[in-house]
Amino acid sequence: MFQSVSFVCVATLASLSLTACSTAPQTVEGRSDIREDSNSALAKAKVADPTMTKVFDDSHGSAVFPKVGKAAAGVGGAYGKGVLFQGGRIVGYCDVSQASIGLALGGQTYTEIICFEDQKAFERFKTGKFTFDAQATAVALQSGAGANAKYSDGVAVFTMDERGLMFEAAIGGQKFAYQAL
Repeated sequence: MFQSVSFVCVATLASLSLTACSTAPQTVEGRSDIREDSNSALAKAKVADPTMTKVFDDSHGSAVFPKVGKAAAGVGGAYGKGVLFQGGRIVGYCDVSQASIGLALGGQTYTEIICFEDQKAFERFKTGKFTFDAQATAVALQSGAGANAKYSDGVAVFTMDERGLMFEAAIGGQKFAYQAL
C-alpha cells in the first residue's frame, strides 16, 4: 500500500512539474483557446451572479483559470492554465498548480477566479511570489457571492462549476506562475 501511495505521489509531482514548465500555451490555437475559455468563464460568472460585475470592475485585475483539474488518492494534485486580466484586457498567461497530502480521494474540474484588491497584490502575483497556504479559502460562486466578497491579503477567490466527486480532508497549497504577453 505504501509503495503505491509513494508512486502516486511521485507521479503527481512529476506531472505537475512537467506541465508547469510552460505557463503560456505553445501554439497560437492553444493561446486562442485559453483566451476564449477565460472570457467565457468571466461571462458565465457574471450571469451566475450579476454582483460579480462590480467586483471585476472594482478589482485591480483578475486571474481566470477556466479549467482546473484536481485528482487525489491519498496524495493529490491540481493544475490549470489561465489568463491575467487588467482593465478588462488580457495582459498575460498564468497557471496554478497544487500538491496535497492527506485524506483525499476522487477527481473534479472547476473554474477558479482570483480578484486582486490593489496594485500590491496584483504585482505580487506577477512576480511569481504568490502562493496560497492550506488555510486559504474560496467562495463558491452563486447568486450574491460578489456582493459579499471579502478580500484577504489583497485577494478574493471564487470557484464555480465543480464537476466530479472529490472527498478531501487534506493539507496543501496553491502556487502560481505568470508570463506577460
